[in-house]
Amino acid sequence: EVQLVESGGGLVQPGGSLRLSCAASGFTFSTHGMSWVRQAPGKGLEWVSSISSLSRVAYYADSVKGRFTVSRDNAKNTLYLQLTGLKTEDTAMYYCAKTYTMSDLNMDWDAPRGQGTQVTVSS
Repeated sequence: EVQLVESGGGLVQPGGSLRLSCAASGFTFSTHGMSWVRQAPGKGLEWVSSISSLSRVAYYADSVKGRFTVSRDNAKNTLYLQLTGLKTEDTAMYYCAKTYTMSDLNMDWDAPRGQGTQVTVSS
């Protein structure tokens, strides 16, 4: 059974940073590309970033490019998302997902996701 458990969210001021983690189990993590998606209050899911299985390629939504960095540690079966330069519009529930895409156009919205970790950006 695929299990994805996100952590690391919290309340941060604008301009601040956070590092999100996603612990994966129940599948061979090192052979799957992974993604981060988010859902702001009252809005639909938004693709944020994806990373290939061996970290060779990463893709980002325009809204986070240059501020967020996705990475992974296959030895620890863990996916990360470093958030910097946070803005109030980054406030959302962040989910990791067992899927890989170059953009939101081909995103598999039915892919397995975790329960999410809340990021709130507010002064």
